[in-house]
Amino acid sequence: MSQSISQPQTTPDLTLSSLDSSPPIASTAHLSHVSYLFGYPIAHSLSPLLHNTIYKHLNLSYAYHLYETRSLASCLALTHSPKFFGAAVTMPHKVAIIPYLDVLTPEGEAIGAINTIFLRNSPDGRRLLCGTNTDCIGIREAILQNVSKEAAKEMEGKPGMVIGGGGTSRAAVYALKHFLGCGEIYLVNRDKREVDQVIAECESKGFGEGLRFVGSVEEAKKLQAPRLVISAIPDFEPKTEEEIMTRRVIETMLGKEEKGEILEMCYHPSPDSAIARISQRSGWQVIGGVEAMIWQGLEQDKIWLRRRISTLPVEKVKEVIAAKLSKPKL
Repeated sequence: MSQSISQPQTTPDLTLSSLDSSPPIASTAHLSHVSYLFGYPIAHSLSPLLHNTIYKHLNLSYAYHLYETRSLASCLALTHSPKFFGAAVTMPHKVAIIPYLDVLTPEGEAIGAINTIFLRNSPDGRRLLCGTNTDCIGIREAILQNVSKEAAKEMEGKPGMVIGGGGTSRAAVYALKHFLGCGEIYLVNRDKREVDQVIAECESKGFGEGLRFVGSVEEAKKLQAPRLVISAIPDFEPKTEEEIMTRRVIETMLGKEEKGEILEMCYHPSPDSAIARISQRSGWQVIGGVEAMIWQGLEQDKIWLRRRISTLPVEKVKEVIAAKLSKPKL
């Protein structure tokens, strides 16, 4: 945590009168510390299972609760509790919460979206709300934990590709650039305007060099094959002209002679996505998005608990998550 941001001169007004059907707060009387997931919708999240498995294994009187609301005001109110020690943040709050934080890490500042709040003290003893982004760590570790050292070395300087134009795509570009050493990065998405915004934001943060929108099959055919791909879009059948073109571009890029690894971030409602199936048929190594979810969560507990990853029950977490996903959906 080395980079601070100043509060805006006019902080957006968030009052409790603007609460949007916020859920009741879970009882914390039996706990020493509590953390939350702020967002909407989040009922399907595996995060409580992940974090509460860790706390149980470490014999901590801690708990992690879902707090499903569109109201940022009600989320921020929970951070004032003396038992609060951190929170995960997802849509629609990942960007909106930034003006209310005292400090951003370099990752949070660069990516421009926060998925983790943690507490630290200022030199004069003030309690600081700090923000970071562990999605980029999750992406990095999902890849590095599932490829050989030789394969990881081969990624350096080679093209990467990101499918999508949402918040996760920024973390993906950051991971490809800063952690994995990729060169040119192809951006494939149904909406070019979203990609233009991603490129502009990455350029403004100093890691936008070599980003390129690929919008046609003809262009895709001329490009060098990507060595590493991160897919960050929901699993749905393409219907519009733009969606159909995007799918054709993806198939063209994945169909090139050179193959590598693809991280398919989508695992809900099933990891058996269309992109995963296309990749497998084309001969790519598919890494499931659950891996990224697990590793970003482990990074959160590393920060919250101030412990090394090696002291956390990594294999137990993987075991319980796999068991949960293997159960038939009702």
